[in-house]
Amino acid sequence: MGITHIIRGSDHLTNAARQKHIYDALGWDVPVMAHIPLIHGPDGGKLSKRHGALGVDAYRAMGFLPAALRNYLVRLGWSHGDQEIFSDDEMVRLFDLPEIGRSAARFDFAKLENLNGHYIRTTPDSDLVEAIENLLPHIADGDKIAAKLDLVMKAKFLAAMPGLKERAKTLLELIDGASFLWADRPLPVDDKARALLTDEARALLTDLARELELVEPWTSEGAETAVRAFAERRGVKLGAVAQPLRAALTGRTTSPGIFDVLAVLGRAESLARIADQAKVDA
Repeated sequence: MGITHIIRGSDHLTNAARQKHIYDALGWDVPVMAHIPLIHGPDGGKLSKRHGALGVDAYRAMGFLPAALRNYLVRLGWSHGDQEIFSDDEMVRLFDLPEIGRSAARFDFAKLENLNGHYIRTTPDSDLVEAIENLLPHIADGDKIAAKLDLVMKAKFLAAMPGLKERAKTLLELIDGASFLWADRPLPVDDKARALLTDEARALLTDLARELELVEPWTSEGAETAVRAFAERRGVKLGAVAQPLRAALTGRTTSPGIFDVLAVLGRAESLARIADQAKVDA
């Protein structure tokens, strides 16, 4: 079959002598055999199916990018100086058996997530939208999200991506962070966000909505100017307006920049969501 190298776990070392006899008996060239340390789980035990090792499809469903997973796996037990990030071409060019460590590597999900977050931040926004579209058939309720990703919604998703990907470590977190884009009205509001929507805050949002109706053109810069001017005239800190506004627009206390959220949602949708929470006629 043309196999030149056999690289496998150290638990197969005892098989090598018997297999060499088989190669010799058949008159075949004996491949180079390298036996490398095993990968252990977080508790130090051998990583195996019984231990909870997962197939590639499971890592896909958890929202890991293929490039990030390859990069993480190549660094398990192998190193090239202090370099942590490798392109596929660098992996092929630099990998060499003598640089494999002698100690067992430990699979660390936190490190994998951090590395995946790096790849998300450095991946072009359009590629991330495409990756999420490819992921949706493999996750719960993915079909419902896919049904909402028409051309208009994908354009909004793409516009929101710069702010979304700064916080996300997996594609699932990206999807969750973007869920306010396609959420049905009236928007579900979590408990922390609901606590911000006091009677006083709702009154502020009522008046703010009237001023936002006059913003022209509708951009993040235009919205920011209007909101800051409104807060200054009312004699309140920007956060006293921006945080309830975020709760009304996204249903959460965290999101991309609130002015970017206004721009991405558009005037009509933004004012309608404010009206839902502030009890203003939309």
